[in-house]
Amino acid sequence: MSGPPGQPMGPPPPTPEALAVANFLKNSELKQRTSILGGKRVDMFKVKRAIRALESPAYAKAQAKKNSNLPPITNRQEAEMAFLLLPRHMMALRVQKIEPQAENHGDHSHAKPKRIKGQWNVQIVPQQAANDDMYYVWFYEGPQWKRTLIGIGVLILLLGIVMFPLWPAVLRLGVWYLSMGMLGLLGLFFAMAIFRLILFVVTMVVLPPGLWLYPNLFEDVGFFDSFRPVWAWEKTKEEKRKKKKRKHSVSHAGKVNTPGFMPTPSGSDVQMNVPDHQAHVHTQHGMQPRVEEVFDE
Repeated sequence: MSGPPGQPMGPPPPTPEALAVANFLKNSELKQRTSILGGKRVDMFKVKRAIRALESPAYAKAQAKKNSNLPPITNRQEAEMAFLLLPRHMMALRVQKIEPQAENHGDHSHAKPKRIKGQWNVQIVPQQAANDDMYYVWFYEGPQWKRTLIGIGVLILLLGIVMFPLWPAVLRLGVWYLSMGMLGLLGLFFAMAIFRLILFVVTMVVLPPGLWLYPNLFEDVGFFDSFRPVWAWEKTKEEKRKKKKRKHSVSHAGKVNTPGFMPTPSGSDVQMNVPDHQAHVHTQHGMQPRVEEVFDE
């Protein structure tokens, strides 16, 4: 069916198979990163991670379920064909990184935008393919029922807070006890921090190098690990140096040099003309994108 005269035709409606593949990949671990497309933030992922997810046992298990719309995949070519359902229906499109350009306004021009660490400035590539080293960005947002439920929950919470004076007396009394308990825990936290600091300063003078009483409140460990051991002496500079040297040697011993791998073209390319209304996005004023190389596994 053609659209109104003078307007570009939109993408075909997604098939059940394309929707099933998109939803499966949306819920998979693709290690997505934020990129900038025409001034807007989009989620970008690498093709090899999507192919790996489509060839995984999790996909085979999901595909084997009754009434599953996921297409069967037994080899690399079928995985690529399933993945290429996304660009065919404009659910995800291939992109490549570009350098941000300086803006030119008539008689004067702005400086080249600074790069933001961890973000790519990208543009859509007309030729869609499924090679491992290619990148795609999502245009499909997935089911919206989660957002709807979150919005309803936030609205109910706000209404409950606003109507707090109308709550029954028992509930208001329970909230008061709960708030007092939270304040007590917060006060206990600060008291423990002050006490262990005073103890450390005293023992550092009397019995150097100083004694730390646990829990270790400021260490990046789990809750139970912060209580192991119950107490410990402060590590000297020599001990810290030996520990750092040991970690350095272990990290070097764990490195494995693997030969370089250059993916070969798969031939499963889809030549597409991306509509301008899909590729063009107004640039937001003041955004400074940055392009940085990503060393992916």
